[in-house]
Amino acid sequence: MISGIAMIILCALGVGLGALAILMWAISSGQYDDPEGDAMRILIDDPADTPPGPHR
Repeated sequence: MISGIAMIILCALGVGLGALAILMWAISSGQYDDPEGDAMRILIDDPADTPPGPHR
């Protein structure tokens, strides 16, 4: 039978390996290809999102 400490260590290793697998999948699928474009895209104003001004 596995002791409590060994079970915690196995669970921690499983979570860590799962996180590493997700990170490797994200890198290989192109999730980090254009970080500069995403950073600049948030600064661009979309004319459809601006509220209408007062009509003169």
